[in-house]
Amino acid sequence: MGNSGVEIWAGPMFQWAGSIGETARRIEELGFDGMGFADTQIIYYDPFVAMGAAARTTTRLRLRTMVSTPVTRHPAVIAAAIATVQQESDGRAVLGLGRGDSAASLIGEQPYNGKAFERYIRQVQGYLRGEEVVLDNGCRSRSDWIGRDRTLPKVPVDVAATGPRVIAAGARTAEGVSFSVGADAGRVAWAVNCAREARKAAGLDPATLRLGAFVPIFVHPDAAYARQIIKGSIAPMARFSAMSPSAMEGIGNEEDRAIVRQLGRIYDMDRHGHAQASHTGVITDSFVDRWAVVGPAGHCIERLAELIAAGLDSVVIGLSGRGLNNEEVGQAWTRFAREVMPALRSINRGN
Repeated sequence: MGNSGVEIWAGPMFQWAGSIGETARRIEELGFDGMGFADTQIIYYDPFVAMGAAARTTTRLRLRTMVSTPVTRHPAVIAAAIATVQQESDGRAVLGLGRGDSAASLIGEQPYNGKAFERYIRQVQGYLRGEEVVLDNGCRSRSDWIGRDRTLPKVPVDVAATGPRVIAAGARTAEGVSFSVGADAGRVAWAVNCAREARKAAGLDPATLRLGAFVPIFVHPDAAYARQIIKGSIAPMARFSAMSPSAMEGIGNEEDRAIVRQLGRIYDMDRHGHAQASHTGVITDSFVDRWAVVGPAGHCIERLAELIAAGLDSVVIGLSGRGLNNEEVGQAWTRFAREVMPALRSINRGN
């Protein structure tokens, strides 16, 4: 999208000393453009309540779900929730949607299939635009209060995607698509091309679609130590690629494909995102180097510059704090903000 600089988002935080509002204030002070709030009711606090609290302690930080799912959120209910955040934050809300993962699995439910998920996105978009929506049960309804309020922009929808079908669904229906495909520049470029081609095929301008990526990142002078710390954050993302044969597309390395398949078989959802989860034992150092950005600041800057050059408008730092010391997590965010972010700000996207 033009030549503007890349946006840098702080991903969901499992643990941080202090209140939600204080955490958001700190993230804003560090210079991040936005902050994500996970929507897994068994593991996290409620994201919409949390975003409301964050809106009160910040002035420019954008706020989004990472990510909400149709399995647990009716389209009319989620539209009302995010539109309320939009009001309370004076236009800083973003709705992140996904088919369903931990929020569904931990209550014994299955993710939506691709067609049902695309239909759901269209229904949510209709409510957010104040249009009449036809629900799956045939009921027709409209969110009158959202439609009446034209003082703020419509809440943008961003779809989290791994495989080509969900990437295409997001490209056809949403304002943005954020990829969960790891940190290999070749695979990110593949995902970018999938999104742009689907947008074009739908008769829409690819330049109007914002593209982002969730990237596990841990900046630390000791690369070996950083690789161990980040494994708990890589595992959930890698497992997404094991959820269907098509989700494996774009993975060119056979070792990676084998590890992804194994993670799909042994993943312990009760230890979702946990640094000491047993399933992280199958992740090799070479796998880490392709699926994450870790090590000294200079190396991380080079790796992230490659990803941005592939066509990204935004990067979301994926660092799960489950099983990690709160102080160390805080230091990691601060280290990234001070040692890496300034360099990324100077990168202009000229694609």
